[in-house]
Amino acid sequence: MTRAGIKPPIHLPELVRATFNRAKSSGDVNFYPTQVVCLRAGAAGLMTIQLRFSPSLANKPKQPPASSSAGKDDKTPSQKPFNPFENPPQPLVITHLGADYTLVLNKFAIVPEHFLLITRAFKPQTNLLEAEDLAAAYSCIRAYHEEREELFAFFNCGEHSGASQPHRHLQLLPVARMKDGLDQDGALGGATVAAVAPTWDVLADRLVHRNDSSNNQNPVSLPFVTFGEPLRENMSPHDLRAVYLRLYRKACAAVGGGLAPTETELAKLESNNNKNGIPARISYNMAMTKDSMVLCPRKAEGAAITDKDGNEVGKLSLNGTVLAGTALVKSEAEWNALREDPEQLWRILGRIGVASG
Repeated sequence: MTRAGIKPPIHLPELVRATFNRAKSSGDVNFYPTQVVCLRAGAAGLMTIQLRFSPSLANKPKQPPASSSAGKDDKTPSQKPFNPFENPPQPLVITHLGADYTLVLNKFAIVPEHFLLITRAFKPQTNLLEAEDLAAAYSCIRAYHEEREELFAFFNCGEHSGASQPHRHLQLLPVARMKDGLDQDGALGGATVAAVAPTWDVLADRLVHRNDSSNNQNPVSLPFVTFGEPLRENMSPHDLRAVYLRLYRKACAAVGGGLAPTETELAKLESNNNKNGIPARISYNMAMTKDSMVLCPRKAEGAAITDKDGNEVGKLSLNGTVLAGTALVKSEAEWNALREDPEQLWRILGRIGVASG
């Protein structure tokens, strides 16, 4: 049990799987199959990026329109944006975590068993995370690890981060399902592609442990800056948040413009745990695994994709899964353009954040 008193149910991976399979069979979850390729990009081709293509995602249903509420004499009805997390459909609900959180399936799933940690009461996605948010997400990661499985958790904050819902939520992806279509070692299985397929694994851990002598993988560098720290088992919610705030402060400093909190402001943030709802000063993505937390400041959601003749064929948008080393396209033209020129993907990555030195 975490020190916040949040304990996921026993056999959480099995519960998530069972809920997903039922919801998929009943049509309550829309699952979009993908094709996958692993591409080498960057200096000496040492960066491995998993690129997925979902043809049917272009036909993803739009969310319901805003609901109107107007009095009899009110000529300008107020528009309440649709909030899918306000009262999530029961078939999507996996379980409640304590009194403050619910685990729900992602209704539009690219990765099977993709689920979300949502706050039961509305809290803004654009505010700094609280200690309990981080502890609840980490408790799920630990629950998977205890079943010999791993989770990748991520959080999108701000207009350039790929965030799509204003109600606070962290997203969780079973790493084994992120490898669907790859062989057991993370290499592409049985497909012929333009690039020689390297092996793929979650990027975040490599970013934090890249200088670790026990890490046998090749070193990795990115065209944008990230900040990370290792996590220890049994960290308190306060300690998890202290890591998060240190990374957030570094990310703000990297963006510049005097956005970084001072030491005094940082101490105040740590002491009040954001109970007053402090808005983030920058757009960023945060990723968390059992062993690592990584934060990436963002300046753009994505950039245009061009074909070999220089014609624009689409746009690549990236959210927190970029810290796993994955990307998603929705059209065959985008898919072909990036497979034929993996360095274009690298150049797009160089435009989404603060350029690395």
